Amino acid sequence: MRKGDLPRANDFAARLPSHDRTDTIIKRIFVRETMITVEAALRTIGKTAVKPRRETIPLGLALYRVLAQDVVSKISMPPFHKSAMDGYALNSGDASDAFRVIEMIPAGVVPKKSVGRGQCAKIMTGGMVPRGADRVVRRELTVEENGIMRLLGRDDSPNICRRGEDVKPGDIVLLRGSILRPQEIGILASLGAARVDVYVRPAVGLIATGSEIVAPGRRLSAGRIYDSNSFSLSAQVEGCGAVVKSRRRTADSVTAIRRAIASALERCDLVLVSGGVSAGDLDFVPAILRDLGVGLRFERIAVQPGKPTVFGTRRGKVVFGVPGNPVSTFVVFEVFIKPLLFRMMGHDYQPMIVRAALTEDFLRKRTERAALVPVHVHEGAVALLEYHGSAHIHALGPANGLLYVPRGLKGYAAGDEVHVRLLS
Repeated sequence: MRKGDLPRANDFAARLPSHDRTDTIIKRIFVRETMITVEAALRTIGKTAVKPRRETIPLGLALYRVLAQDVVSKISMPPFHKSAMDGYALNSGDASDAFRVIEMIPAGVVPKKSVGRGQCAKIMTGGMVPRGADRVVRRELTVEENGIMRLLGRDDSPNICRRGEDVKPGDIVLLRGSILRPQEIGILASLGAARVDVYVRPAVGLIATGSEIVAPGRRLSAGRIYDSNSFSLSAQVEGCGAVVKSRRRTADSVTAIRRAIASALERCDLVLVSGGVSAGDLDFVPAILRDLGVGLRFERIAVQPGKPTVFGTRRGKVVFGVPGNPVSTFVVFEVFIKPLLFRMMGHDYQPMIVRAALTEDFLRKRTERAALVPVHVHEGAVALLEYHGSAHIHALGPANGLLYVPRGLKGYAAGDEVHVRLLS
C-alpha cells in the first residue's frame, strides 16, 4: 500500500504508540468498506447491557418518568358504593307512589340513616349510597315538593358505581416499566400514592463538532452555519425523559474533541458526538474514542441517511458518534439511540409502525443501503415531501413519519402499501 493510500487521519494516529497506530490505521481502512445492516445494528445495540438505577420521588415530580416496580392497589376503587349522578337513592323493590326524603347526602358525607320502604335520600354525584338503597333515580325523572319525591318516569339503570368494581385490593394497577403520563399520575393519586419508585434518568453528554458551526444568535460569517444539531439532539433527549448534563461545541481539533469526550465520559451515562465520524481528513472521532478506551461495536450502518454511525461502550458508559448532517443526526437518534436511551430508564420502547398507501411513485438510484425518508401520513395516505438529502433539515418540519425502504429495493409505485415509522 502506498503512503498516499493511508487515511489522512494519521495526524492523530501518529500521536499513539506505534503498535496502537498500526492497529488504528488498519481498523479505519477495514471499517471504511464494512457496513452492517440496520437489523444487525439494532441487535448489537439491543444486546448492550444496561443497569437502570432506582429512586423514590414525590408524585408531583413523576410526570413522564418510568415506574421502577409494579403498583399494587391497597384499596378498593371506588372505596364505597357511590352515586353516579345527582338524584334520589331508594330500594329498587319499593313500588311506592311517593317517597319521603329522609336526608341529603353530598359527596364526602357519610349517610346517617338507612332507607326504608316509602323512603329515599337525596344524593349528589359521588355521594355514598345509604344502607337500604340499591338504585339512584336521576333527578330529571323526579319532582320533589314538601319533602316528598315522586317519580315522573322510569329509570332502569342503577346509576351506582359499586365498591371495588374498578380495582380491588391486591390488583396490579400499573406495570414496572410504564411511562407515567398524566393519566397514570391521576391513577396513582387516586390510590393515595404520595411518592413513587421510578428509574433514574440517564445523564447525557452532547458534543457538536465542526469548525464551521456557530451558536444561534451570533453573527453568521462567510462559510459558517448555525449549530442545529446540539439543539435538536437536546430536544430529542429531553423528549425521552433523560437529562442533558452537558452540551459542548468544539472545533475540528483532536485536542478539543478529545478533551470534550473524555470529560463527558466521566460525567455522563451516554455520550453523543455529532460530526467527525466519517472518512474525511478531519474525522477524528473514531480514533479518539479508541484512544480513550471505548470499544467500538460498529462504525458503519447500511442506512441512508446515517451511514457513518459509530457505537461503542466503555465501563458501562455508552457512546454514539453520528453524522453531522442534521437529518442524519435526527434519524439516527430516532431509530438507533432512542430505544437504548429508554432501556436505560427501564422502558421497552416500541416505535409506532403504520401501513398506508403511497400517493406517488418513489424511486431511487442506489439500493445498497436501506433508506429512511421523511414523509407525511394523513388518513391512510403517505405523501412524499420535498427532500434534498441529509442536510435538508427543513424537510423534517412537515414530516410526521419516516418511510422505510429496505436494502436492495429500488422503490415503490403509487398505491403501494408501505411501512412508515411515526415520529412522536
